[in-house]
Amino acid sequence: MLQLKDNDYEKMPGHWVLARMGKTVLRPGGIELSKKMITNLHITDRDKVAEFAPGLGITARLALENNPFAYTGIEQDPEAARRVGLYLNGVNQKCSVANSEETGLENQSTTIVYGEAMLTMQSNKLKNKIIGESHRILEPGGKYGIHEMCLIPDNISEDMKKEIQKDLSSVIRVNARPLTISEWKEILEQNDFSILKVETAPMHLLNIQRLIEDEGVKGTLKLGYNILSTPKARARVLDMKSIFRKYSKYLGAVSIVAQKNV
Repeated sequence: MLQLKDNDYEKMPGHWVLARMGKTVLRPGGIELSKKMITNLHITDRDKVAEFAPGLGITARLALENNPFAYTGIEQDPEAARRVGLYLNGVNQKCSVANSEETGLENQSTTIVYGEAMLTMQSNKLKNKIIGESHRILEPGGKYGIHEMCLIPDNISEDMKKEIQKDLSSVIRVNARPLTISEWKEILEQNDFSILKVETAPMHLLNIQRLIEDEGVKGTLKLGYNILSTPKARARVLDMKSIFRKYSKYLGAVSIVAQKNV
């Protein structure tokens, strides 16, 4: 969490370790998959958009470039919500401190909902609650976008799934439960959504080429310097990179845009 002290790197969730070091794009498929998701959502100036867990707000900025009628961020971390609020200066733009499974928004009050890199970190029960909340607040025909880590191939063994989930959870200090692409589609369909578009990308969060694509050369150099000069954070990042490399043939990123059934 953002409010953790600087010396809590050993306990801090992995994505916030990276954020503290200066990484701005924390999505498994990188900025390009986020851009594809926003493109596939087809946001217009008539849309009422809700984003679950905007984090550092990179994708929020992409969505706001389409000038939606309204934007609401739902962020459970007060400090993250405050940071998102710093660049929400338009009419009908706000970031509320709330949980994605219980947003406080009215029934059918949005036309587009999306969230990234957050369903992966939930149990199947909570995944369903969050997807169900998206369904509740969307108008019939409204669109829901996700961008998450996935397991590949679809027929990956249950033993390998459990091994990956255990090692991921241990290294990132969050209860990671990625699904296969078929399972992601299935859980959306079970919650009364129809699949419109599926996009995939490698899970190269800490690969040098992806770092440069996401952060630029200057940002990557700054990130590298910060990691190298912070021993506890460096140990965590190296552990994460090691696990990502170990399971590279089984880890991917997926974005799915679905539509609430009428």
